[in-house]
Amino acid sequence: MNELRADAERNRDRILAAARRLYATEGLAVSMASVAREAGVGKATLSRRFATRDELVTAVFADRMDAYAAAVGQALTDPDPWHGFTGYLEAVCAMQAADRGFADVLAMTFPAAKALEARRTEAYNGYVELVARAKATGRLRADFSPEDLVILLMANAGVVAATGDDAPDTWRRLVGHMLRAYGTPEADLPPLPAAPTPTALYRAMLHSGRRGT
Repeated sequence: MNELRADAERNRDRILAAARRLYATEGLAVSMASVAREAGVGKATLSRRFATRDELVTAVFADRMDAYAAAVGQALTDPDPWHGFTGYLEAVCAMQAADRGFADVLAMTFPAAKALEARRTEAYNGYVELVARAKATGRLRADFSPEDLVILLMANAGVVAATGDDAPDTWRRLVGHMLRAYGTPEADLPPLPAAPTPTALYRAMLHSGRRGT
């Protein structure tokens, strides 16, 4: 019986490791069958461990969602709310850039994944407070909406997917431009990150076109 439990745990670990690899490089469009092949287990074994994709996504990204929630808490401790706000946006977009799968997670919702969505809600509530504090400094535009973060994360997920291999720092340029859109004339901002080179951007566009076909 102990050996059976140990074997089941090894299978679970293999599945999680395989899913992390595939999600990080290919995003969440990876099929459950592909995860099973990568892990070297049968579809039935995968289904016993994780009956749905939402269950697998929750297990794979639980630690990253914890880090996402923790980033809000850290931003709220910053004595300068505007600095905390800008640092938080940069930190979250960096998390997306580091893991294409997590880039997708932050731009999507998983109603059946209760634990994952609970952490997302916790992070969002802290973020709403951060927005209110940053507005009170006069450096975040009064018409900025908390939903603008969702728009940014969706846009950044697309940028990461399109340029991650050929121009991996392109997301920084996007965030720099968006911070300039969010801030008032009184807002202090870091220098705008450099644009990708024409050659790197061309390669990214070429590869995106090939993936699309």
